[in-house]
Parts: sequence; structure tokens; C-alpha cells
Amino acid sequence: MKHSYVFLADGFEEIEAVTPVDVLRRAGLDVKTVSISDSHVVTGAHGVKYTADMLMEEVTSEDIQWLILPGGMPGAENLYKCRRLCDMLRKHVAADGNVAAICAAPGVVLGLLGLLDGKEATCYPGFEGMLGEKCFHVPVPVVSARNVVTGNGPAAALSFSLAIVAATLGEGPAKEIASQMQYKK
Repeated sequence: MKHSYVFLADGFEEIEAVTPVDVLRRAGLDVKTVSISDSHVVTGAHGVKYTADMLMEEVTSEDIQWLILPGGMPGAENLYKCRRLCDMLRKHVAADGNVAAICAAPGVVLGLLGLLDGKEATCYPGFEGMLGEKCFHVPVPVVSARNVVTGNGPAAALSFSLAIVAATLGEGPAKEIASQMQYKK
């Protein structure tokens, strides 16, 4: 079975982490939250405390379906400071693995690592310059380009999550979940 991981760092944008977990689980996908610190308890940007399913040291690089990065500040910066996560992202992208990032994370993490070169992406306004010179910024809420899904902020969290489902299982299952959730574009 393939596993998807949502990485949590202190200061993460809560809705951008919880929404993908909820939507992917509705789709029947295996998804776990991962604390990048040595504690399972991670505090979001708005002071909400979450208990992660696992610690970074427990994540293996085998059978990964998605590596998912919520934004928020300083959450995205804290993700970028995690060398183990950055190494995992580099290896996963080099092997054509799936990555998803929303809000500040496309620029602050993927862009600074050069992982968006030659790809289309979006991000939170003001972070476009961090996407990288070789990235094609598209100013829309969600960009799904082959194995990379990016979103521009909290309001796009549901569309972002459904795009991950569509990229994994196809448009049909994503539309069915959207309908069940009363989501209208």
C-alpha cells in the first residue's frame, strides 16, 4: 500500500493541513500527519495544537504516494529548515514522485529547493519570486501539473485537496467526493 504524508511544522496553516487529510481519507487513501520535530504535538499558526500521527524519523522513503506541504508562516520556513524532509523531497521529485504544496510552501520549500524548475505552479501572493526563475507562475487558486499540485492559500484548501485526489484516482472520484461534501466551484 502506498502512503501519503502531510508534514507539520510549528506555525503551519491549520486548514491547509487538515483539509487534505480529511479529503484523502474520504477517498480511501492512506494519509498520515508527520511532525518534523521530536514531539507529536505541533502548534498551528493560529495557536491550535494538533497531535501528529507520527514523527519524521518514522517516515520511510518506500511506497510514498504523496508528500504534502501545508503553508503558513513560519510553518513553511520550518519545513524548509528540516534537512531530512528536504532530502526526501529532492529524492522523491527526482524519481518522478508526487508532491503537493500550498500557500507559502510552493515558494519557501519547493521553489528554494529548485523542485519547480520547468513546471507550472501557484502560491500565496507575494511569494512568486521564491518559486524560481525557471518556474512558470500561474495566478490561479490551484495548479495541477502532472505529479505536482500547488495551491495559493487557505481558501483553496478544498480545491487543492480534490486536485490531489483527481491526480491519484481520476476526476470521477474527486467529483463524487466534492458532491458528497456539497462543494460547488
